[in-house]
Amino acid sequence: MALAPHPPLPSRPLLRLRLAPHAGGPRAIDGAWWPRSYDLLAELPVLLAGLPRTWGHIASIVLNGEMWSPMPGRMLVAGQVVGLHRRPAPGAAHTVVLVAPGHGRWDLLVVPPDTTEEEAVQIMTRASDAYGDRRPA
Repeated sequence: MALAPHPPLPSRPLLRLRLAPHAGGPRAIDGAWWPRSYDLLAELPVLLAGLPRTWGHIASIVLNGEMWSPMPGRMLVAGQVVGLHRRPAPGAAHTVVLVAPGHGRWDLLVVPPDTTEEEAVQIMTRASDAYGDRRPA
């Protein structure tokens, strides 16, 4: 009797995230994230799984802007509860704030999913630039 081969496991989507270097002190934006869809419940687990371990457990996420699909007040990610909050922030319409108690806060620019690859790469490169908002004259 021949055994049928196991079907391949689904591959995890690649995380499109670019973080700024840590050197140089505080920054207004810590990097950029380019999700593949507006479905927050599908996108957040991929984002959180790809963050540096040194950031600790992200316990709370504040989403700015109305670009996301409806969301619950919290979700379970990798066995841990993450609080979700939507706040309008006119000056930071496309950002997500990640908070890890005892570790820190990180602000990521969100590149809308329907942005072309060429535009997204440019935006992400600027957001993660080594100088951040403190470019020398």
